[in-house]
Amino acid sequence: MAESKTRRKIAVILATDVVGFSTKMEENEEQTLKNLKVCRNIIDELIEEHHGRIFNTAGDSILAEFQSAVEAVICGSEFQNTIKERNNSVSLEKQMEFRLGINMGDVVIEGDNLYGEGVNVAARLEALAQPGGVCLSKNVHDIVNKKTNFKFHDLGEQTVKNTVLHAVDVTLEGTSQRIIQETKNEQNLSAEKPPAIAVLPFANMSGDPEQEYFVDGITEDVITNLSLWKTFPVISRNSSFTYKGKSVNLKEVSKELGVRYLVEGSVRKGGNKVRITAQLIDGTVDNHLWSDRWDRNLDDIFEVQDEVSSSIAAMVSPAIKNQEQDRVVRKQTKNINAWDEYLRGLSIFNNNGEYSDVKEHCYKSINLDPLLSDAYILICRCLRLEIYNPRKQDQRSANETELNEKANKAFELDPKNPEVLIILSFLANIKKDLNQRVELMKKALEINPYHAMANFEYGLSITSFGEFEKANEYMIKSVELNPISINDTYTNTMLMLSNIGQRDFENALVYINKALEIEPNFTGGIGFKASILAHLDRIEESKELLAQYQEKRPKVKNIRDYEKVAPTVIKNVLTEGLLKAGMPE
Repeated sequence: MAESKTRRKIAVILATDVVGFSTKMEENEEQTLKNLKVCRNIIDELIEEHHGRIFNTAGDSILAEFQSAVEAVICGSEFQNTIKERNNSVSLEKQMEFRLGINMGDVVIEGDNLYGEGVNVAARLEALAQPGGVCLSKNVHDIVNKKTNFKFHDLGEQTVKNTVLHAVDVTLEGTSQRIIQETKNEQNLSAEKPPAIAVLPFANMSGDPEQEYFVDGITEDVITNLSLWKTFPVISRNSSFTYKGKSVNLKEVSKELGVRYLVEGSVRKGGNKVRITAQLIDGTVDNHLWSDRWDRNLDDIFEVQDEVSSSIAAMVSPAIKNQEQDRVVRKQTKNINAWDEYLRGLSIFNNNGEYSDVKEHCYKSINLDPLLSDAYILICRCLRLEIYNPRKQDQRSANETELNEKANKAFELDPKNPEVLIILSFLANIKKDLNQRVELMKKALEINPYHAMANFEYGLSITSFGEFEKANEYMIKSVELNPISINDTYTNTMLMLSNIGQRDFENALVYINKALEIEPNFTGGIGFKASILAHLDRIEESKELLAQYQEKRPKVKNIRDYEKVAPTVIKNVLTEGLLKAGMPE
């Protein structure tokens, strides 16, 4: 009998599975299975409604085929929107999130099942999708782009499990627009780019909620020490601490933060004794590489922290030389009470408390130990924010004087700290010494090329000299090191600025839309958007926004008034757009 010939066809494949399913099963198997059944009923009905066919299921995953790419994308998007609505109406324990990928390609037919590259790529796209999102191959996007009302975000070429593919996100309500840089194959990536690391918030094992500030302080100091190493990037505190108090899947955290290595730990404090445990994990495979424990008197706490960070660094990059280790060991206060006051202030600052309370703890810290540079730096961070606070402009002169005093003292104590150089750069900007501002940020990056804020501030500093494309590169790098910053109004506004400087109005619109989504009453942003839309020849929309802007800013009656409040580096481009929108000269 002749061997049967392999049957093939072109099919649109939809792949989806549950985010963190294994963890959910471990926590509450019965409830998780009930939730899955409800969600399965939803997607099963939608697949049938859109003329699709489920050809494979395994655990929480579903594979379905469609004859139409349009129907598949509509089905996937409706499913994600329905799941979001369900999640908003049920308790936390009943909520579920899905990732969903769609590809069109060649598949092998075997009975009712399908195999081959077309299915594999759909699975890779599903793995790349963000929770609650839909990720398409470029060929699917090209088909549905002009046949649906969906908006899309091109991610470019991405490498997933050694497969290079061109991916496109469907922009759904409730999902953020991601910044993912073009990737190379994993082998080349590891040779050209050092592995990144994130330190997750250490667990408080003391049984005393009042000790949270102490434990958070330990975590932050490990992050700070690790950040001094030039060999590899360290994800900023702001992004790492979004996982505080959460039960997390380490592989998912690794993927979300774009890091290979994760550090977990715990702190148990009792009397004058402290026990610190730490472990290093390869987050890509959830494999424990190293762990250790330190039992110390509190008098030795800073030596312990240096020992922990040095051990982790040595595991991540064995090629680090001994002289680098000497550079990392920072001078810390020997007065544990001074450090305790500083940590209390830092905790208030990170939880968006009153700056006056933060500064009060820092002043107490300095009185106990005048050599604790971290306390001076934290005061400076408060003063910097207060200087730009419209409600505190009567204090601006006094705040600038104190900022100058405290910043110079911090520099005297810790001249190689990037945080100090950032503050001095801010002062240089106030004094209009733009060259010094740039030079200070260059020094900060020489000390630590992977400092998130240093990259961002350097990018901003060079916009003063018209280097908008280069500035954008450094700002994007900053977002990679601190992914949570993309949810900040200021970050999106500055990325808008660098794109306007390049006259890339399409991307500028993306960032100002994000800023206004975060802060709808951002009046300046309404004016920026009016100008951008005019440059894109969307005149009627720009006129509407200009009217909104002038209603909120009645003193800005014409272009001459606007020039007084517009960002200097892009003033001409903004005024050009507003003239097109109808603002009088």
